[in-house]
Amino acid sequence: MRLENKVVLITGAGAGLGRESSLLFSREGAKLVVTDVVASRAKKVAAEVLEQGGEAEPLELDVTDEAQVEAGVRRAVSTYGRLDVMFANAGIPEVGFGSVPFEDITLDNYRRVVDVCMTGVFLCAKHAVRQMKRQGGGTIVVTTSAASMVAYPGFPSYAGAKAGANGLVRAIALDVGKYGIRINALCPFHGMSANFPLGPDAEVLGKSYEEMAPWDPDQRAMPLRYDRPPTLRDNANIALFLASDESAYMSGVCLPATDGGTLARVSIIFPQDLGQGEGSVLPESLGSLRPQ
Repeated sequence: MRLENKVVLITGAGAGLGRESSLLFSREGAKLVVTDVVASRAKKVAAEVLEQGGEAEPLELDVTDEAQVEAGVRRAVSTYGRLDVMFANAGIPEVGFGSVPFEDITLDNYRRVVDVCMTGVFLCAKHAVRQMKRQGGGTIVVTTSAASMVAYPGFPSYAGAKAGANGLVRAIALDVGKYGIRINALCPFHGMSANFPLGPDAEVLGKSYEEMAPWDPDQRAMPLRYDRPPTLRDNANIALFLASDESAYMSGVCLPATDGGTLARVSIIFPQDLGQGEGSVLPESLGSLRPQ
């Protein structure tokens, strides 16, 4: 098993990628502290882990509260004796989920997104590093976003915070490598939680956006064509790789996950028949320049 006897603390574990990773990591032998700002969600995920034969301690934890983050690390050490992996996964979307014009975003709402999505990463890494130095090493995994690389329209606070989190990952890697500690980020494009735009009291759906509607590969958002939609498990598999010793010589890396070719394409999407036939947008003399 890829995480046998590894002690893992996961933030934002109550839904989405955090929950999926909790279940996967447990099956791979991890002993878990599953945390969420909503205590009932953390308890439910811990119960699901126990039902499948794993070990998990639930804990209410707000990543913007340094005392709570420090207490989370203490819980891992007091329960299991060490902390091998800190998975800083918690995040929140832009207030209004992209519907608020940039100039109308309030400073309080901007700060809230930055506090959770970037400062929360700083605090999780800070207190994980303190423990990992004492025990001789460890691994930090961070969930950022595709928005850290190619901005989402209507998400300036979120894109800025996630890009800042990528910067933290690179900078922290330089500082802590000498202690045998490594840190990497996964930056998901597709296959992310349909719960993300919903409130904390919403039912945990356990599915990606793409899974919530009938999947038509010809109407996919990414160039890669598969007969199934991207899922939370696709991203959890990347998190597992970064948490495991299979990525032992990776640090400071921000890895696009479930990209499906989205990052590779240009901003203008050319139709396959560009420059051909009636309605062509290219003069006949330039038809030879159309994408092949």
